Amino acid sequence: MDMLTAIIVLVITGIGVGFASGLLGVGGCFIMIPVQYWIYTAMGISPDIAIKVAFGTNLFVVLPTALSGAYGHTKKGAVRWKAGVVLGVTGAVGAIIGSTIAAHLPASILTPAFGLAILAGGVRMLTAKPPKIEEEPEDNPWVWAVWGFPLGIVTGIIGIGGGVLMVPVMVLALRFKMHEAVGTSTALMIFTSIGGLLGYIYNGISAGIFGAYPIGHLIGYVNPESWLALASTSVLMAQVGVRTAHRLPAKQLRYVFIAVMIYMGLKMIGVFGWLGLPI
Repeated sequence: MDMLTAIIVLVITGIGVGFASGLLGVGGCFIMIPVQYWIYTAMGISPDIAIKVAFGTNLFVVLPTALSGAYGHTKKGAVRWKAGVVLGVTGAVGAIIGSTIAAHLPASILTPAFGLAILAGGVRMLTAKPPKIEEEPEDNPWVWAVWGFPLGIVTGIIGIGGGVLMVPVMVLALRFKMHEAVGTSTALMIFTSIGGLLGYIYNGISAGIFGAYPIGHLIGYVNPESWLALASTSVLMAQVGVRTAHRLPAKQLRYVFIAVMIYMGLKMIGVFGWLGLPI
């Protein structure tokens, strides 16, 4: 694959990522990571480096996209900022630890681990009976911190902003309404993406990953060229996703979220490849 083709694919991916971020309250990891991994390996980068660069660059894109999404959801009154900050800060600390762990793991572990995490979240939301929320969620920062820190470690390991895991937790365990879970998720991702990003930069540079590569220049496990192509479109599209989210009933929004999670989880685990399906 040549560089021009790669950039075109990344720009198109950024459009989908931004829309998904605003619509579902996620960083778009289930779109960006598989696409980047495919591009990087197609350009001759080893799978071990490719998956980590996909993780690190994904977190860099999540940051401006989450800022854009949080702004849009705040205007709609769907962000619980106190919960978002507590979950985000504790998650960011965990993400630094998780990214350090990931830097020492091979692609053969990281790739299916990412897929399993996404798939588990989707299946849990599909099979669990949504709680009947008749009152406001409990305002308890300690409970939020207990959830935020370990989930931050997981998000750091698999290179995501955390929304794809935190939305199910906020709906099923913390009893947030679906639209509030999506909105608050965009706020907490601001913090978790920063923590994970710093971890992937530091550990990548420590491993000697720096300078010119076939895919552009790397700063640790982060590719600025890919970031620019993805972020330039995703930030604007996040606002379109926000508007769409608030026009959908909570039940429909929930099922869209579940379908995308299950598909990308199976994709990264390799199920479609085993079955010989070109999807």
